[in-house]
Amino acid sequence: MEIADLLSLSGVLDDVRAGSKKQALQELSAIAAAQTEQEERAVLDLLLARERLGSTGVGAGVAIPHGKLAGLTHISAVFARLREPIDYDAVDGKPVDLIFLLLAPDSAGSDHLKALALVSRLLRDHRVCARLRGADNAEALYAVLTGATDTLQA
Repeated sequence: MEIADLLSLSGVLDDVRAGSKKQALQELSAIAAAQTEQEERAVLDLLLARERLGSTGVGAGVAIPHGKLAGLTHISAVFARLREPIDYDAVDGKPVDLIFLLLAPDSAGSDHLKALALVSRLLRDHRVCARLRGADNAEALYAVLTGATDTLQA
């Protein structure tokens, strides 16, 4: 599994303006819902429910909101680079500016965990995050996200 299997260029958002975690999740939910032909409210409710279990802000300015949703046929992703970092209740207490949303079908089983692990490994790499923060546009963000996968394959 590679990032390009989960994420399309149309799912990469640059310069997103959000004043809060909820607003950022709303923005990403709208894109994810359109891509997966799901109800936007269902996607947002899923993400908010997951956040109530514990923040998906994993530290170093990164959040990986995720969940399983009935009706999906494949794992889908949306990536956003925020214009300004926001308070996200991250584990390290630092604001978040890179958000990688993952949605999986209810039946995904271990594939959901594999996708989550892939994204986590990718965004734990401070060099990748620096390149994402320095990218000029959505195309460049996508190139960093999909090109960096090659170096992570074990």
